[in-house]
Amino acid sequence: MELPVIDLAPYLEIAAEGDSPMSASGLTELCREVSRILKETGALLVKDPRCTAEDNDRFIDMMEKYFEKPAEFKRLQERPFLHYQVGVTPEGVEVPRSLVDEEMQEKLKAMPKENQPLTPKGPDPKWRYMWRVGPRPLKTRFQELNSEPVIPEGFPEWKETMDSWGYKMISAAVAEMAAIGFGLPKDAFTSLMKQGPHLLAPTGSDLRRYGQEGTVFAGYHYDLNFLTIHGRSRFPGLNIWLRNGQKIEVKVPVGCLLIQTGKQIEWLTAGECTAGMHEVVVTKRTIDAINLASEQNRSLWRVSSTLFAHIASDSVLKPLGHFAEAPLDGKYPPLCAGEFVEQELAVINLKGNNGES
Repeated sequence: MELPVIDLAPYLEIAAEGDSPMSASGLTELCREVSRILKETGALLVKDPRCTAEDNDRFIDMMEKYFEKPAEFKRLQERPFLHYQVGVTPEGVEVPRSLVDEEMQEKLKAMPKENQPLTPKGPDPKWRYMWRVGPRPLKTRFQELNSEPVIPEGFPEWKETMDSWGYKMISAAVAEMAAIGFGLPKDAFTSLMKQGPHLLAPTGSDLRRYGQEGTVFAGYHYDLNFLTIHGRSRFPGLNIWLRNGQKIEVKVPVGCLLIQTGKQIEWLTAGECTAGMHEVVVTKRTIDAINLASEQNRSLWRVSSTLFAHIASDSVLKPLGHFAEAPLDGKYPPLCAGEFVEQELAVINLKGNNGES
């Protein structure tokens, strides 16, 4: 199955003119299509004219240069006392949820063989860098989730490159379009996202060391945030699961972004959307890309271009609007977003002593 691609240009043009998308011909239907795809599949490809292939390449070029640095250099940016929510998370720290969640393990055993994820053998052998995007609240109960950024020495372009790509990726347009499509006010989601702990969180996987087929860089998991936005990587390997349980290897077209639903939107829609599952593994297509990169003397670090869009830490997660009328059985009780994040981080070994999906 090929994921549909939604062109955001018509919506962005109307928004830039200050007009209501509700009054524009065809745009309400486009918004309904966005919410339908998110509900039915948990994943959506978008073409955003603000996010160019050149922007993506510039970001990946810098992150390849960073991840190629020695481990002792990268560990200078490590902040375990802040739950690894800023700076670098070394390989071997983050534990795949599928290794520690017994309920999830039972569900995996019941899957048809062709849709089962690969089983990780331990913590993820990937590095990750957490970079906060956007303004942080002046007052918050969750200071450690809203800490100052960490900038590595020797990268004068770091802040501008990270901020530029991060702001472009946040894609508030998709959040607005989904709200309209779900029959909620246009700002139902974006008002809760203001001053959220949004994270540009690229991963770095060393294909020279771990480039054997079947290696699991990120074990089967969902993301705890609102929406996850994936840019295009230079090496394949991202598998996602649709809501019907089908596993597909994602091919992000040039100039496009992949949007996946996280646990926070599941909470706000009372399960109308469910958090999308995914993994990153070395596949036959990854091996082909490794061989080509070796021939061309290019970097063998697989960099993911990933952004976690969050609900603000002090906002309350609870079903919105008409979703509050759904029979919940106590599954989505009102809960402060910061508390929810801390609970989730504790499960995957990133709270207390040891960011995210």
